[in-house]
Amino acid sequence: MNLPPQLPPFDEEVARRFLEPTVPSSGLPQFLGLRTTLVEPGRLRVEMAADPKLLTRFGNLHGGVLAALCDHTLGLVCYPHMQPGQWAATTEFKLNLLAPVTAGTVIADAHIVAMTRSTAVVRIDVENNGRPCAAAQGTVLIKQPKSRD
Repeated sequence: MNLPPQLPPFDEEVARRFLEPTVPSSGLPQFLGLRTTLVEPGRLRVEMAADPKLLTRFGNLHGGVLAALCDHTLGLVCYPHMQPGQWAATTEFKLNLLAPVTAGTVIADAHIVAMTRSTAVVRIDVENNGRPCAAAQGTVLIKQPKSRD
């Protein structure tokens, strides 16, 4: 049975900010050139170019890059369904590398499988130029804001 998950309310403003090109990214997402291109209830898409600086000496995108893409997308899909101040912390994910990536665009499409007030399970399908190249599933903890005591 393929029923849609019961999700907390979706915040359109949070979703809109993810798509805003003027909001700069930082850290690893910036280095990898990750761009959020779609946000809708329970779903988020992140794209990146298979930049030559990220290829191994054998000419393939390093598996660690695909893992970082999946980890980033795994948490990010949850934010439009979370309360202000909460944050998503990946606790685990499994990644299957299905085909090598040598050039072009890599697209990670994340879907929330289940979400409660404290956890979410997310599935991520990754493709390169229309071909599946990775599949991942993981769990995030939804953390409450840290108290200032």
